[in-house]
Order: sequence, then structure tokens, then C-alpha cells
Amino acid sequence: MPPPRATKRAPARRKSWPTLLVLLVLCYGVAAVGAAATGDAGSTYAALDKPSWAPPGWLFGPVWTVLYGMIAVAGWLVARNPVPARRPAFAAWGVQLLLNALWTPLFFAAEQYGLALVDICLLLAALVATVLLAARVDRRASWLLGPYLLWVGYAAALNLALWLTN
Repeated sequence: MPPPRATKRAPARRKSWPTLLVLLVLCYGVAAVGAAATGDAGSTYAALDKPSWAPPGWLFGPVWTVLYGMIAVAGWLVARNPVPARRPAFAAWGVQLLLNALWTPLFFAAEQYGLALVDICLLLAALVATVLLAARVDRRASWLLGPYLLWVGYAAALNLALWLTN
């Protein structure tokens, strides 16, 4: 009788669910800390001289709620995949989340619109890197980050317009 063949083991998917929960808490924690650090961002936004293409203030909450969930799931898809490309992709994911967390206090609490613009441009660069690196690990992760990339690009243009008019 021939010896049993070695089989390739699939990653332990069941063990990765706690990682998803941690990433969800982290992403929504960033949102909560940003909201707490800004005081009344709604009033600040309402008082700004905005371009005609600026979204209404009520839209930000629902959009970011969905985006933070997608960011967490994208990070989870990268983190649970045991390939060498995982580390740089997950490191870029962490950098973009840190830059994301810095923007809200810079813009709303400190009212440093120019500095917030620098931050959001760095965020865009980190996010592009994250999307490209994540595609090497799990293409679904890069697709999940697509709407976030578009929204941050739009937010960067809005940040620039607000900085120039306020």
C-alpha cells in the first residue's frame, strides 16, 4: 500500500472570525474617536461656505458607516490569507486607517483645512497602495476598498474647495 499523500491544508477560516470582530471594532472605533474629538462637526460643516457639489451634512454618517464596514472586511480578507504578500498589504491598510483617523480632528476640531488637505492626500496615496497590495492577496479586498477610494478622492476635492473658500 502506498504512503498517504500530503494534502495542502486550507487556512483555518473559523479561527479568523475573531480577527474580523477586532477589525470591525477598530474601524468603528476610529469613527467614534473622530466624532468625539470634533465636537459638533455638523454645525461646523453647516457654517462653511461650500461649493454647489458639496453633499448635505446628513449624508456623511450613513456613507462612513458602510465604508468602515467595508474597510474592516477588506482588512480581514488580507489578514486571514497566509501568503507572503499579506504583511505589506496589511501594513498599508494600517497606515491608511491611521491617516483616516487623523483627518477628522485636523479638519473639524483644529480647523486646519490646509493640514487636513495634506493628510487626505497622503491618505489617498496610502489607499492606492493598499488597493494595489491587497489585490495581490485577495482581489475581493481591493474591490471592497474601491468605493472608499472614490469617496476619499471626492472628499479630497471637497477639502481643497473648502480650504480655498474658507
